[in-house]
Amino acid sequence: MKRIAIQGTYGSYHDIAAHLLFEKEQIDLICCKTFEDIFNVLKNEPQTLGLLAIENTIAGSLLYNNELVKQSDTQIIGEQKLRISHCFACLPEEDWNDLTEVNSHPIALMQCRAFLNEHPELKIVEGEDTAMSAKKIKENNLKGHAAICSEEAANQYNMKILQKSIETNKHNFTRFLLVANEPIVNTYKASIKPNKTSLVFTLPHEEGSLSQVLSVFSFYQMNLTKIQSLPIIGREWEYQFYIDVTYSNYERYLQALTAIKPLISQLKILGEYAKH
Repeated sequence: MKRIAIQGTYGSYHDIAAHLLFEKEQIDLICCKTFEDIFNVLKNEPQTLGLLAIENTIAGSLLYNNELVKQSDTQIIGEQKLRISHCFACLPEEDWNDLTEVNSHPIALMQCRAFLNEHPELKIVEGEDTAMSAKKIKENNLKGHAAICSEEAANQYNMKILQKSIETNKHNFTRFLLVANEPIVNTYKASIKPNKTSLVFTLPHEEGSLSQVLSVFSFYQMNLTKIQSLPIIGREWEYQFYIDVTYSNYERYLQALTAIKPLISQLKILGEYAKH
């Protein structure tokens, strides 16, 4: 049985993504309050895996999670993409006319802005997690409160679903990264053929430095699926670049890495894995 540390609780989107990623296996979830807690668990339990959201098609990248992966001793060994569909749920004995407040994670609230605009009578209160909002309402019998959460969370905590699919944009997907410590990484790599890599590098503060690196990736037929820049703290107007590349030829990918090394200042491979 695999142990997986996630942010959130049972019924959360992290929970759903973990079960999809290991749909043919039994898993034991370690529910963490924060993303930092995931990496603390992995530091103390080397055989445990971690799963964390990294980007959403509407909200964009979770920039801090990029830094958490970079600063940790873990590597990415997989990914899972999940269609995010929110529902509006309340206590079983209540209905629309009883509700005065809606609770959820701030990103979920943002993703349901059009729905919330249709219900201006509801006070909007941010919470730490979508599923946790449903859990707290149920366990504390918070009358007049509703949660925006997954259908799975509503069912998990025996909440009444008043409306499904309330997200504004139906093309709402989140990508999750599976991270692990080195012993697991080595075992995993032996069993798969990597065709995607996440890496981060810094560049000299010179004109055209980024375009040169991108030209190399293009020459070696690397497909850039993500590029994200973050400022380097303490070094004004200098940036680090987080990039995801996919490829069909692993040897050409290695050649591309060799070719960019003279052009960059620092390079860290965050993980080589099979794309979802």
